[in-house]
Amino acid sequence: MFLANYFSIFLFLVFSIVLSTVIFFLSFVLSTKMDDAEKLTAYECGFNPFSDSRTEFDVKFYIIAILFIIFDLEISFLFPFSVCLDSVSTVSFYCMLFFLFDLIIGFFYV
Repeated sequence: MFLANYFSIFLFLVFSIVLSTVIFFLSFVLSTKMDDAEKLTAYECGFNPFSDSRTEFDVKFYIIAILFIIFDLEISFLFPFSVCLDSVSTVSFYCMLFFLFDLIIGFFYV
């Protein structure tokens, strides 16, 4: 009885493994393997690159990129808060206001 309940899951698992293996090998066999000059060139916004791609960037570029990720992740804290705004306590409301104030100060500092 226990195995009968999970037989459909096992059947689906076997079917998905077989199907993915067949699709993988068919794409490997049927794909073209000839590389042309267009495929081997470096693509950089539609024009040829100016210099070597291993040149050093300014540190400001990395700082701005990391700050963008940090601010983007901090915004994700606002979605759960906005969903349950009617059921939060006064303390949590002021904590979120402090968080937003701190976020604004960091934004203007950058």
